[in-house]
Amino acid sequence: MANARKTDFPDDWEDDKRMDFLFSNLKENRDVNPCDWDSKMEFWSSLVVRTCRAHGAVSLNLKELHTAFRRNGKLPLGLSTVIQSMARCGKLQRESDFAANVDSGWLSWGVGVLLVKPLKWTFSTLLGSSLVPQEESFVVIDLVKEKAADLLEAYRSSAFSSRSLLSFQELSELCCEVCPEEGTMCLALLQLQREKKCTVSVHEGEKIVKFSRPGQNRVPPVSDVDVGIYQLQRSENLLDERIKALSLEADKCREEARRLLGDRKKSQALRCLRGRKRVEKRADNLFAQLETIRGILDRIAQSQTDKLVMQAYQTGVAALRLALKDVTVEGAESLVDQIQELCDDQDEVNQTLAGVASSEENVDELEEELKALMEDADAKSGTSLPEVPRTPLVPAREPGQGGGTLLSFLPNVPTNTFNITDQQLEEELNRLTLRDSDFGPKKTPEAAL
Repeated sequence: MANARKTDFPDDWEDDKRMDFLFSNLKENRDVNPCDWDSKMEFWSSLVVRTCRAHGAVSLNLKELHTAFRRNGKLPLGLSTVIQSMARCGKLQRESDFAANVDSGWLSWGVGVLLVKPLKWTFSTLLGSSLVPQEESFVVIDLVKEKAADLLEAYRSSAFSSRSLLSFQELSELCCEVCPEEGTMCLALLQLQREKKCTVSVHEGEKIVKFSRPGQNRVPPVSDVDVGIYQLQRSENLLDERIKALSLEADKCREEARRLLGDRKKSQALRCLRGRKRVEKRADNLFAQLETIRGILDRIAQSQTDKLVMQAYQTGVAALRLALKDVTVEGAESLVDQIQELCDDQDEVNQTLAGVASSEENVDELEEELKALMEDADAKSGTSLPEVPRTPLVPAREPGQGGGTLLSFLPNVPTNTFNITDQQLEEELNRLTLRDSDFGPKKTPEAAL
């Protein structure tokens, strides 16, 4: 984090009273004051991770943290305890232990990049010292996992994704934005090796990297075929660069010959043209070799495609054989014969049923008989509906007549309530009284009502 940009501190950083408390030393034993201990630990552990993420770093040491967190000439006194606590919780891991846990010869390519100082740490531990060495490097586990994922994604989305092997230099140029420092890229590669997504080896003194393909659970080891393809690709790049250099040299010879001809130095101009011809001839020879190498690489790529197709065919044949395990030609022929016999039997049954239906009476005759039966049933029941009146209920009005014409056809309004005289009502009341006297006590008119 030496060349990192300014740290984005929290709001508490401007509070002198609060920062005096946080800058004070941490007790090694949390039980002395759990509340203060947890408050300080939460503040510094989150700030350490946030600072490393902002700087693009995946490792840290106590010296860098002191430089980053210096405030008003004061240094936080409890960072050593914070680092030890984060290491016990699994948030940090010593860089040497992190690299040693990878099942590969990491020493063959990691020495000189990683700060490996296990003896110093071990010796101080044996003496009972609780201080963390100033330059002891620790890896932030969450950050190195994030960086490893970014590195793998950068490779798979680049033009190099079709290549099985990459040189360490090519990978550095490809991932310069993801991993600006070589140490960061090495730690990310170690994390990918721990996840079985890449492998790093040394071939003829050169470090080469192989990544897993999408869909693969783990990267296969580097084979002789991979090394051969890598050498061909390397030769292709070298020939291409050499041809470009010869092309530039030929152009320079041509321009030099034109300049000498302008100075009336014909003999020197001819020598420049002869040199240009020789350069072009070498370039043509190298171009032919380049085409040969490219043809070989194309054939290898085609063979790999053919291999995948063959594997798919083999898988399909195995699946088809398993699916047709209980199916034979004799069984299929027997089944077809049985189906044909059943179809023939069904046709005969259909023909027989059709003959029976044709011998029955005609359907029209049955409908006529049913109609006659319905008419007889209506005649016997004596119930018949009246005919629909054909005359309109209201006579048509003459043109120009008003609404009074309709009212003229209505009966007169009665003058009394029930159109019965009072004398008739008294006679009816007397009859009702006489009838009731035959069966019991005489009822009064009020009771009758």
